[in-house]
Amino acid sequence: MSKNIWSYEYEKDKQITPGKLLLSEPFMLDENFSRTVVLVCEHDMENGTMGLILNKPVKIRLNEIVPTLPPFAGKIYLGGPVGTDTMQFVHRLGEKIEGSVELADGLFWGGSFEQIKLLIENNNVKPDDIAFYIGYSGWGAEQIQDEMKSSSWIISQAKASYIFNYQDNIWREALKEMGGIYATMAGYPENPILN
Repeated sequence: MSKNIWSYEYEKDKQITPGKLLLSEPFMLDENFSRTVVLVCEHDMENGTMGLILNKPVKIRLNEIVPTLPPFAGKIYLGGPVGTDTMQFVHRLGEKIEGSVELADGLFWGGSFEQIKLLIENNNVKPDDIAFYIGYSGWGAEQIQDEMKSSSWIISQAKASYIFNYQDNIWREALKEMGGIYATMAGYPENPILN
């Protein structure tokens, strides 16, 4: 059995933990995850893994989802194919939002939506400080490990700048910053026939 050319990534024994990014390998065929970056929010071997796709914007406004909110120019993305009747958010508001979890330096997940609403209503939050996600991505226990063994994902560390500065170019920028072969992968065309 021949090895996948990306298999060295799994062999490096990088660990999936909350705050890591899962970058899809350049030619992943799954349309849900092609060229995506998933922020890992929860991970354990018994309950599985939950994360948010960071780079699939949707054309909808926040106050269309939550009509009680005033107009707010925050970014909204499709977090994944699971639970599309739910909304998650990541932010850099830190302790201003009770119950939020710090996933990486200056990058927080969740917390009190009532506090978010209050900050929006009082113009105390900038659109660049928060991003909203409809649905999420989920894997059963061991499922993500199986995908890692087949080298479907490249693991990187999350940074607030990826989410709040690079927006839709996170996949490419995260690979470039990793350097080496990853920087080369960032330039691969989506269709290898075009190369």
